[in-house]
Amino acid sequence: GAASAPANLPSRLSAPRNRPEGKVLETVGVFEAPKQHGKYETGQLFLHSVFGYRGIVLFPWQARLYDRDVASPVTEKSENVAGHGSKEVKGKTHTYYQVLIDARDCPHISQRSQTEAVTFLANHDDSRALYAIPGLDYVSHEDILPYSSTDQVPIQHELFERFLMYDQTKVPPFVARDTLCAWQEKNHPWLELSDVHRETTENIRVTVIPFYMGMREAQNSHVYWWRYCIRLENLDSEVVQLRERHWRIFSLSGTLETVRGRGVVGREPVLSKEQPAFQYSSHVSLQASSGHMWGTFRFERPDGSHFDVRIPPFSLESNKDEKTPPSGLHW
Repeated sequence: GAASAPANLPSRLSAPRNRPEGKVLETVGVFEAPKQHGKYETGQLFLHSVFGYRGIVLFPWQARLYDRDVASPVTEKSENVAGHGSKEVKGKTHTYYQVLIDARDCPHISQRSQTEAVTFLANHDDSRALYAIPGLDYVSHEDILPYSSTDQVPIQHELFERFLMYDQTKVPPFVARDTLCAWQEKNHPWLELSDVHRETTENIRVTVIPFYMGMREAQNSHVYWWRYCIRLENLDSEVVQLRERHWRIFSLSGTLETVRGRGVVGREPVLSKEQPAFQYSSHVSLQASSGHMWGTFRFERPDGSHFDVRIPPFSLESNKDEKTPPSGLHW
């Protein structure tokens, strides 16, 4: 069938008040069968199955997925630093993709996703601590709904034509330019996701992806920075709202920090059947080269009762060999 979206986006993602009645659907392309096996290629067009945006695959990453919902054969419980007796979780290889998001869709997903940018530590000569490349995301293999299009520029993104070129002899007909390969090669320590952690409590699934961002020297000490991306998904039909976060951050230097606060990134997202997912990213720094984090999110039900959802413990590891800081988009 044809993959159609409103001129802006699949309607389930735009709030009714923003949607004039009778908006015409435009044909975006033709859906293809999702791949059960194998990887999608660079240049594959897709709709995101959860957030509904149009995107294109830049390149795949192989991640280790630690899923606490899948029982391991290890039976004896081991006490971990997180305090709860936890089964050892075996990581299994899983494909994620670095993708570009269509700029026309960014305004419509901003209510559901706060991660549609990848942040880097700026170079030493730059006074800003972080800079961001907007419209980049990481997408799990099963979130991709592939489609094909006859449009030579199907995705609007400032990097689209810098990274990809049209080649009608290829399938998909968009191939990587040398600039994409050079950018991936140069920045992969800050782009590459290696571990993904997942756990479900009372039908709320929390997925965490940590990224090491590099080390900075400050007042004769070393400060190590990580970015972490979190997706919350409501697998149930009951409406719930995130009210509080409660983090514990353990640093190899021996410190244990507790962080409590309202909501996440200044928001208290509602997860409903219509809009089941929310995604955001944040940053953490340690005075040591490694550590780990865990915690809970407190949710509220319609009747006013609360319940806590576990955030799976995840380690913060620095890349062992110190590499030069990322150079952004200057080749």
